[in-house]
Amino acid sequence: MFKTKQIYILTIADAVLYFFSVLLFLITKTELALTIWEMLTIVSGPILLFAMLHLSHELNQSVINRYGVLSFMTCVCLLTAVAHVVNICVTRRLIAEGVDVPTYFQIGQWPSVEMAIDYIAWGFFMGLAYLCLGLSIVKKERKKNRIRIASIVCGCMCLAGFFGALFINENLWYMAPMAYGPGIIVICILAISVETDS
Repeated sequence: MFKTKQIYILTIADAVLYFFSVLLFLITKTELALTIWEMLTIVSGPILLFAMLHLSHELNQSVINRYGVLSFMTCVCLLTAVAHVVNICVTRRLIAEGVDVPTYFQIGQWPSVEMAIDYIAWGFFMGLAYLCLGLSIVKKERKKNRIRIASIVCGCMCLAGFFGALFINENLWYMAPMAYGPGIIVICILAISVETDS
């Protein structure tokens, strides 16, 4: 079985690989790079679910908060899989066959059904999972309080990105990836430091 530190290192590695795959796609603009990016997105959901549940357990959170993290992260995983599997298996194949697929059925376009599903997953539900994680951490222990603050900030950034993209400007969405990318890296580093001290 994984040890605590290994879980957080795996999560950090996943976040770094994810952003390298985004960079690879932005540089090459190839179908292969897009497929790698989408597959890593699908894989990242369960890794984050596992890490956040483990962190919730390590911090001795209440059962209700653990169920909140589990429920909201399960929604992230399911909705992410739906959006990206549909894009890989249906939308991109239809485009390759010459079918004129409207942009509102394509990932990477806004407004689009697939992007709305992805935004709900990584903005709304990820934000709620972060808040469940952060709001139940006891304030007394200094290092655990840092995890609490980082989780709440990340949750607010995800939700702000989600609602900002829907109602104000699509560019506000980019607050959410900062929360589930660099934000989860910070939380994992803080969790490792708490584990090292105990």
